[in-house]
Amino acid sequence: MKRNQKGITFLGFVIVLAVVGFFGFLAMRLFPVYQEYYSAVSVFKSVTEAPGAASQSPAQIRVDLDRRFNISYIENINLEKDIKFKNEKSGKTLQLKYEVRRPLMYNLDFVASFDKTFPLSQKGNVE
Repeated sequence: MKRNQKGITFLGFVIVLAVVGFFGFLAMRLFPVYQEYYSAVSVFKSVTEAPGAASQSPAQIRVDLDRRFNISYIENINLEKDIKFKNEKSGKTLQLKYEVRRPLMYNLDFVASFDKTFPLSQKGNVE
């Protein structure tokens, strides 16, 4: 009577566990950077879609962004260096462009580059 064994060997299990652990480690390192980026995009959308955003001065917009960044714990964006105001044919825009460099393991780092442009709302007036 021949018995066929089914299942994974201990060595196979250790290899699968190592691969899953490595990708879990990568996710733990990358998640905070992307979570902060998506929070920043949300803040930018709320500021640029506010009524009369196009009529506000860059200083007023920066103050509003700074206040909202503090509330959302956004720390990697420098308001003076990473945010640019542009006048284009289609209207005024606000560009967010920055990089985040973080250590990954030992002497390896990862760099995440983000670049997004937001049109400033022309609707309504600021009171």
